[in-house]
Amino acid sequence: MPLLFEPLTLRGTTLRNRIVVSPMCEYSAVDGVPNDWHLVHLGSRAVGGAALVLTEAAAVSSEGRISPQDAGIWSDEQEKAWSRITAFVTSQGAAVGVQLAHAGRKASTYRPWDPRGGTVPAGDGGWQAVAPSALAFGRYAVPAELDHDGIDKVVADFVAATRRAERAGFDVVELHGAHGYLLHTFCSPLSNHRTDEYGGDFANRVRLPLRVVEAVRAVWPTDKPLLYRVSASDWVEGGWTSQDTVELSVLLRERGVDLVDCSSGGLDPDQQITIGPGYQVPFAAAVRSGAGIPTGAVGMITSPEQAEAVLADGAADVVLLARELLRDPYWPLHAAAALGADGPWPQQYERARPA
Repeated sequence: MPLLFEPLTLRGTTLRNRIVVSPMCEYSAVDGVPNDWHLVHLGSRAVGGAALVLTEAAAVSSEGRISPQDAGIWSDEQEKAWSRITAFVTSQGAAVGVQLAHAGRKASTYRPWDPRGGTVPAGDGGWQAVAPSALAFGRYAVPAELDHDGIDKVVADFVAATRRAERAGFDVVELHGAHGYLLHTFCSPLSNHRTDEYGGDFANRVRLPLRVVEAVRAVWPTDKPLLYRVSASDWVEGGWTSQDTVELSVLLRERGVDLVDCSSGGLDPDQQITIGPGYQVPFAAAVRSGAGIPTGAVGMITSPEQAEAVLADGAADVVLLARELLRDPYWPLHAAAALGADGPWPQQYERARPA
């Protein structure tokens, strides 16, 4: 059996293989409510054989959305809509997870294909973004610096969203601590210039992310896995580093995180990323060996052979696919055939299974 198709158990959840649908924003919700697009988008990846289907970044509050079209999980209507989706995904044999997120200083922006670009003004449905410090991301609007009440509200919003996630039928929660969004900006010295207990040295800068992890783990069932996505490097001189990520991951493990999802970048428009096949895999390997915690590798993993090698080399415990699963929702089934494994073909498609 190829490693890619061996099961993996995290707490009380067993994944049928090591292929995970990476969170991918669809910018297609109305008032934060997921709809038929999200059902088909996520459901088809479950039909296609993935082990864990992660939602796009689901905002924990209305002001935590990246765009006005982002999905959320702060209202009863949203919770009900997610329940319909989780029921279908799990009926296809996949686990389903929600990525809980707050966009921070990258909030209130036009979705990527809108030619206007940048920050959405209040007159066009926008709102005031918040951050650890009043430092803008590139040409975006300057965010408001969070005070202590605002920080407490962020923690409370993550907790409320976690409770909704359980009621909506999710098996897994992933906390979004990457890509220049709120939790990441508290960690990086490039975006956090605070002088109180949430700024300054490493311990202070990771204080809010750890508060969120502790608060979420306290209300998320003990038999359900908790994941955390990191940007393992800012790719900017003087920014967050791979070694910082290893140190944070030790603290995450101690607080009940079960797997670190290792991405990178997104904090600074001046980032200099060396892009190539599997370019972020070394980050996952460093965290796995240095922090003693399972990891997920993501980023330009495209072929079954490449994904298998990531696992065989001991760099990660799962691979997360994004664009490749947009190109081919049935990639896991095709990968199983390529590697000589028995893929999880749905009965309705059995007549198409390769001989």
